[in-house]
Amino acid sequence: MKKISVSILAVGAAALVAAFSAPAFAEEAAASAAEVPALTGNLGLFSSYRFRGIDQTFGKPALQGGFDYAHSSGVYVGNWNSNVNSGAGYPEGNLEMDFYGGYKQAIGDFGIDVGGLYYYYPGSTYLNKTVKNGEFYVGASWKFVTLKYSYAVTDYFGAKTSTGGDTKGSSYIDLSANYDLGEGWGINGHVGHLDFAKISNGSYTDWKIGVTKDLSGWVVGLAYIGTDAKGDCAAAEFYCFSSDLSPAGVQTGTKTRDAGRGTAVLSVTKSF
Repeated sequence: MKKISVSILAVGAAALVAAFSAPAFAEEAAASAAEVPALTGNLGLFSSYRFRGIDQTFGKPALQGGFDYAHSSGVYVGNWNSNVNSGAGYPEGNLEMDFYGGYKQAIGDFGIDVGGLYYYYPGSTYLNKTVKNGEFYVGASWKFVTLKYSYAVTDYFGAKTSTGGDTKGSSYIDLSANYDLGEGWGINGHVGHLDFAKISNGSYTDWKIGVTKDLSGWVVGLAYIGTDAKGDCAAAEFYCFSSDLSPAGVQTGTKTRDAGRGTAVLSVTKSF
């Protein structure tokens, strides 16, 4: 995400490929990681990378992948990675690395999930610091429905207010559903809301509806993702991103884009 001198934003991303999510998010991956008994990996190609509804690759494709280890006790750890565009808030950076761990247990149709997620962008430089973000999360599930709350314990992806104040305490709530239709078909939906602490026009709601098909272990997905984020470039709104960003937070790219506008995302993923 972009950072600008008046109101600065950096919204990072985390997405872990799952069989019924296209694209899915790293926090969703952390929720499901404890369901598998050992070390697993995942790889995916996406036509665009959206994190909490916001464009991370300036409309270009993203190659994503990672691994998870889940213990029978319910403890899990994992790593996930994706290319990003520096104009999305990561000056001089083009890679996102996510590290997470937590604890998950299920009792019948009900489940709980608690953990932490650390986003890191190697090579990025903003105000003499590497862009990063730390969040704690707690989630509950019932059958195919999950509700999760994430809370930032650092400045939200390095963002500062126009007066240099912190953005700790930014939060995101996510309600999602992934339903297996049988014969390799699945549908998924999501609605979430970001409460961006102390940032004017930074809060927004995003949503997704999608369908997936498992083809011999390769999952093809198509989803529509939309938001009500303020991204009108003609009005110079908050989520209007430049194709590049300087370490001082100045937009230097020759192109701009409404990073929250609705779009269709096509994906092909594989778990192993």
